[in-house]
Amino acid sequence: MFFQRKIYSQLAQHLQKRQMTVIVGMRRTGKTTLLKQLLEHLPSRNKLYIDLERLDSRDLFREKNYEGILAAFEQRGLNKKEKMYIALDELQFVPQAVSVLKYLYDHYEVKFIVTGSSSYYLKNLFSESLAGRKKIFELYPLDFGEFLTFKQISWKSGNFIKNIFSSAEYERIKVYYEEYIEYGGFPEVALTGNRQDKTDILSDIVSSYVNIDVNTLLDIRDQEVFYALMKMLASRVGTKLDYAKIARLIGISRPTIMAYIHFLEKTYFFTLLPVIAKNPDREIVKAKKIYCCDNGILNALADVGSGKKFENAIFNQLKFHGDLSYYSLKTGQEIDFILNATSAFEVKESPTQSDTGQLSVLAKNIHIRNNRLIGRKKVARFQNYIWGGDIR
Repeated sequence: MFFQRKIYSQLAQHLQKRQMTVIVGMRRTGKTTLLKQLLEHLPSRNKLYIDLERLDSRDLFREKNYEGILAAFEQRGLNKKEKMYIALDELQFVPQAVSVLKYLYDHYEVKFIVTGSSSYYLKNLFSESLAGRKKIFELYPLDFGEFLTFKQISWKSGNFIKNIFSSAEYERIKVYYEEYIEYGGFPEVALTGNRQDKTDILSDIVSSYVNIDVNTLLDIRDQEVFYALMKMLASRVGTKLDYAKIARLIGISRPTIMAYIHFLEKTYFFTLLPVIAKNPDREIVKAKKIYCCDNGILNALADVGSGKKFENAIFNQLKFHGDLSYYSLKTGQEIDFILNATSAFEVKESPTQSDTGQLSVLAKNIHIRNNRLIGRKKVARFQNYIWGGDIR
């Protein structure tokens, strides 16, 4: 069955443009499926799919004569006298292919659609040699709306910021939202019904990342130390990073910790959330907070509390709606999320009226009038909050 991702329409439109279409993201986020869907719906028959995980496909790019590579494509059914569509899946396995793409792009009417598992690797490589010739699209695990689509549950999009709690919608969808909080949004996990199978898939995603991506892209001697860092960061989601403390606990230098965290961010595993600084007259804590890319991955790495799981899920839902930051005073008072510098959100599993007042006072410090609570549970006699499951 064809489940359409939200990014699909943007990609389909870009297929009409001359630039290469480049899809990057973590393993198992659905890049290959998306690539094949795009090819299938192209009206042209002059198209070719090449899986670069296969050794025989990689051999195509060992040929130093680029015209010889094109001849090999012709043997697979392409006609170079017409516009060609060539899909290359998992480009990171063949770094030398980038120069081939550049040559063919410059000399023939060809549209390349490319996927790769590492933003860290592909962005750097493309920026050096394919400037102006490509557009990069980032594919993440499913947001909650997409998750519902994969579950074949009807839903509506809209401006969630103005929502108030709806008991009927909560009862209709809460079981799916709780599953999303626990197991996240990797497509394969969402489509798997058995809980143990979900857990096994998530463990395999983490293992593949450490054993393949980290081993291939990062010069690291001790994978166990790197994995220990991942677990420690997962246990600290929603908190400010203290590089010196983490370095002491892990037993490696602060610069190395910073380099590893930078790598984890550029390969999508973790995201660092900056502080907003709209009022320079107030002392604001400058440390960034850390969040995990997906709740399923978070739960595979660490046993965190229910509130932190919920906060991490909300982060991953809000990030699709704009730029995020947080607000903090030296007194310890904070606002969890600021969206597009215009809306303030405080995340509470069971929000109360008093939480609304506290948030409003803090939001005034940074001149934000639009402030809302985001809740997870149904609260008796209080409805003035956004239910997390409405953020789609």
